[in-house]
Amino acid sequence: MTTTLKVFLSDSFHPHLNLATEEWIFHNLDPSSQILFLWRNEETVVIGRNQNPWSECNLAQMKNDNVHLARRTTGGGAVFHDLGNTNFTFLSPKEGYRRENNVQIIFDALKEFGITGEASGRNDLMVPFHDGPRKFSGSAYREKKDRAFHHGTLLLRADLTRLGNYLTPNPKKLQSKGKESVRARVTNLNEIAKDINHDNVSEAMIRSFEKFYNAKAEIIMLTMESLPEIPELKEQYNRLSSWDWLYGSTLEFTHKMDEYLSLGFFDFHFVVNDAEIKELKIYTDCLYPALIESMQQELTGKHYNGDSVKTVFAVLVKKFPDLEPQLNELESWLIKNIEV
Repeated sequence: MTTTLKVFLSDSFHPHLNLATEEWIFHNLDPSSQILFLWRNEETVVIGRNQNPWSECNLAQMKNDNVHLARRTTGGGAVFHDLGNTNFTFLSPKEGYRRENNVQIIFDALKEFGITGEASGRNDLMVPFHDGPRKFSGSAYREKKDRAFHHGTLLLRADLTRLGNYLTPNPKKLQSKGKESVRARVTNLNEIAKDINHDNVSEAMIRSFEKFYNAKAEIIMLTMESLPEIPELKEQYNRLSSWDWLYGSTLEFTHKMDEYLSLGFFDFHFVVNDAEIKELKIYTDCLYPALIESMQQELTGKHYNGDSVKTVFAVLVKKFPDLEPQLNELESWLIKNIEV
């Protein structure tokens, strides 16, 4: 029986489209086929399904540098993607599935570049160095009754100096109920094979994929323009790019911030769940208690983002027009700290 092979290639660097494509592949495509999807994201921090973007990411720096935030539907820690990072996705029939098959396809492709990889534990792929092995790939897995899914990364020539810019949050008085990520030593594969890049590694992956299954693959290009043609894919894109998915799917956390401003000293204590302000305490020596009471009431129940602060402060300026300059200062400070 001939194995049906399909290779999807994305010419879009938009993370929400690419992650939506993964979901579409997993939920909607024929699980009897062997499928490989190769893709790249422009500058993006991708967090795991159960992570808190406020505690994992430096959202202010990301906003300044036009770095996307994306949230996977699978677990795991926060990672930084740029165009030097190639992503792979395998979909296989559940029956007879072995994760080692996909690892072998990757290793055989890398041999074309003189790279010998080794598996470490369940998730990581490493290359040996004189001072010990270094990670160039991390993976995650999921299964349904008839299909198995495996996706991961290949660090080819990513800007590793930027990892710390976005995955290390500013020193904040923020306590999350989630766990912080532990980051392994990593390396780019161009330290071993200087000419390796997305195009030639993708070609090698396709050759290795076809050789492993002894069949010719159908190559399918995906673009942002083709999105309306696939309703299920468009539905996944709308979900994964929504504010509710990116920020709203966050476990309860507290965020404390304080500062001396024109209106006095302010010490805000937010309790946030599902990215909504559930409780707010404001400690201050401000001389306008009615203002503080209104601020507390108006912010409670709102989304924890900059747009909510702008909406609330527009109301406060109407109530307290004589304090408009001071309120504008307080508004800017709050938005900077909330960082969305």
